[in-house]
Amino acid sequence: MLWSLVKIVVFVVIVAALTLGASYLLDLEGGVRIAFGAYEYNLTPIKAVIALLLLVAAIWVLGKLVGLLVALLRFINGDETALTRYFDRNRERKGLQALSEGMMALASGEGRLAIAKANKADRYLDRPELTNLLTAQAAELTGDKRKREEAYKRLLTDERTRFVGVRGLMKQKLEEGDTETAMKLAEKAFALKPGHVEVQDTLLRLQAGNQDWQGARATLKAKLRTGALPRDVHKRRDAVLALSEAKTVIDEDSSIEAREAAIEANRLSPDLIPAACFAARAYAEQGKVKYATRVLKKAWETLPHPDLAAAFAALEPDESAEARLKRFRTLTRIQPEHRETRLLLAELNIGAEDFPEARRALGDLAVTAPDARALTIMAAIERGEGSADAIVKGWLTRAVSAPRGPQWTCENCNQVHAEWVPVCENCQAFDTLAWKVPPATEYQTPMSQHMLPLIVGRIDDAVNVPAPADPAPDHTAPETPRRAEPETETSATESVPDAEVLTEEEAAIAPAEAPRFGRK
Repeated sequence: MLWSLVKIVVFVVIVAALTLGASYLLDLEGGVRIAFGAYEYNLTPIKAVIALLLLVAAIWVLGKLVGLLVALLRFINGDETALTRYFDRNRERKGLQALSEGMMALASGEGRLAIAKANKADRYLDRPELTNLLTAQAAELTGDKRKREEAYKRLLTDERTRFVGVRGLMKQKLEEGDTETAMKLAEKAFALKPGHVEVQDTLLRLQAGNQDWQGARATLKAKLRTGALPRDVHKRRDAVLALSEAKTVIDEDSSIEAREAAIEANRLSPDLIPAACFAARAYAEQGKVKYATRVLKKAWETLPHPDLAAAFAALEPDESAEARLKRFRTLTRIQPEHRETRLLLAELNIGAEDFPEARRALGDLAVTAPDARALTIMAAIERGEGSADAIVKGWLTRAVSAPRGPQWTCENCNQVHAEWVPVCENCQAFDTLAWKVPPATEYQTPMSQHMLPLIVGRIDDAVNVPAPADPAPDHTAPETPRRAEPETETSATESVPDAEVLTEEEAAIAPAEAPRFGRK
């Protein structure tokens, strides 16, 4: 209503301006004299203006006639589309203008206006690859899934725009959670453009999520060929895929293939800890303990890790605690000051009932960098040396509220995993798990610090009570399970005679964080 009123007012103003201009010209004196040979014309001002407008119109018409004549001559000369192009030129101009306006509307975030301009451009232009693409992107901006899907499907009919249509449908299926269809579309898009980085990454992620390890390795190789992936990163991720393939084969009870895949994974990336553990197990099954030791030793040189220690212990499951401590020198003399090495030595000495040596190996880790594992080992040392129950319970209670220490943590979303997996269970990112201390969260454990004195009295007094010089003969180190020997698993309470029953908090931490290498 308001717009109609504005148009009426503008029309009245224009008519009034023309009327005033005409009356002004009529009141002017003089005129224009045109002499041409023996002819002479005298024009009043109003006639001169009219003549000028007629001359401009005549020139425009003459230009159109000349263009039509040229098109006719080309048609007679054999150009069958000359006349069609002449009459379609105006339509093309309007279509290009609508297309440009639609692109500007799309860039400005006006999705509905862009769709309207795309429809107008489609009426004037015979360029469906442009108008359908503009419609699809505008529908994506407005959230119109039906129109978006229809536009991308129309793009599939043209060879020039087929990849764009497949990629658009793939992204839409991913948004809808239809990963099976998205994977098929990603494979089609990859076949059309093997060097497209986004399609490579999407296909690799979908294949890894679907446990298609062979297909993922082929995609990874294509990324290396096209230069989208550095060679060292390719070796690492190829090892991850080979390891994942080995785990799948193990689940299928194909031991020979599992051994080969595990050894290949370790060969590709010797510093990949899970691959080293799998390769060591494969060599051990073949009776090649020397090769297994070499694999674990090389991995330990890169990063000492409890899984490597567990795999090394599994090589000789029936040895005594003293023999095990001696054999483990192969690892413990490598990076002796590393935290994991010191914790491992403390656990081994606890298993051998050498508690003073275990205390020396642990050093000040329970004070300077306390976590649940270090504090639990300290509790085991105190128990083995015959300390008072309040001291042991004090260390265990502190372990309940202490940080858990390094864990398999996704570097993309910081999700903590109980064991290594190739694909993050939370964000589905590939090869993002790292052995590190997860970032602190705002969550507070129910065992807050001000509740500890209610359980064991004053904690500072408890843990600072000097231990007896001679350990009581009836106290032994807590028998704990080896990670590679679940059949010998015993709880800390069962291995300590005359020990009191643990509280719920102690029971929650002790089995998970107790020393893993018990005595034989």
